[in-house]
Amino acid sequence: MDEPTSTFELLGLTFTWTTIVSTLLAMSLVVLLAAVLTRKVAVRPSRGQNVIEYVLDFVKGILGDQLPSNLARQFGLYSFTLFLFLFIANEMGLLLQVKLGNDVTIIKSPTADPLIAFTLAIMSLMLAHGTGVKTLGLGGYLKNMFFKPYAAMFPLNVVEQVTNFLTLALRLFGNIFAGELMLNLLASMAFSWHGFGMIAALPLEMAWQAFSLLIGGIQAYVFVMLTAVFTAQLSGEE
Repeated sequence: MDEPTSTFELLGLTFTWTTIVSTLLAMSLVVLLAAVLTRKVAVRPSRGQNVIEYVLDFVKGILGDQLPSNLARQFGLYSFTLFLFLFIANEMGLLLQVKLGNDVTIIKSPTADPLIAFTLAIMSLMLAHGTGVKTLGLGGYLKNMFFKPYAAMFPLNVVEQVTNFLTLALRLFGNIFAGELMLNLLASMAFSWHGFGMIAALPLEMAWQAFSLLIGGIQAYVFVMLTAVFTAQLSGEE
């Protein structure tokens, strides 16, 4: 669905204001949430500290199921931050969409933008590949990635690495984009059909929004889990 956009150019590159504002807002919310929930860390935890510790233990559980203890510790902080960012970014556009007077959406889910989803996938896979080189050495890393279990599997292993990247990026983007698109269509139906449209669309929109919120959380979990799985594979720890 084509939407009007607001862009600007810098050093010959074109940037979209929606992507920049939405991403900065999601990042700010992550920092603010972490700061508020951990401002008074104590032996007897407060409700906020309980929440952040639960999320931390949840992410540790994801890593512990896929990685050996040494790699799980190394990836702990990154995975925790990634999970918080994805969770907030995925849900943001479902709860808050801000449009300007020219009908340009300035705030929505950053992960509904393919550039953000692909960037996060590239960043996570670069860390996974770097961990593979660090763990196995360059020669062992190349052998593990391309020539296992047999040298004849080289073409399929190359395809697998490409599909790993596409799987990570497109699953995230597709689910979040589809959720927001459906909500916008239901809203359009409500306003185009006047009173009857609002009556018909309201329960549908509420149900779809609840479902999309669940999907947003699941996608944050899946992204972190797949990052851990790919890291284990590339480090020879599968």
